[in-house]
Amino acid sequence: MTLKRYMIERDIAGVGAMSGKELCGAAQTSNQALAELAPKVQWEHSYVAGDKTFCVYLAEDEDAIRRHAELSGFPATRITPISGIIDPTTANG
Repeated sequence: MTLKRYMIERDIAGVGAMSGKELCGAAQTSNQALAELAPKVQWEHSYVAGDKTFCVYLAEDEDAIRRHAELSGFPATRITPISGIIDPTTANG
């Protein structure tokens, strides 16, 4: 099975003000849903900013991400396939 990389934008009011303990609980909830869907979906990491999270996932397809959103209760407001990665070393050719 080939997994593709996606950016998932989630609108979650107040997420940027959550405590470490609250974020821990959210991650545990997400991990439980991931365990049910394995190996179709893997979570790489997330960025928390204001009232949003931006999550990088590997997934079989967008439907697997939507299923994770249903199981976890965290919305998948926007799902965008990632076509490539660049960083400062990309300038080195």
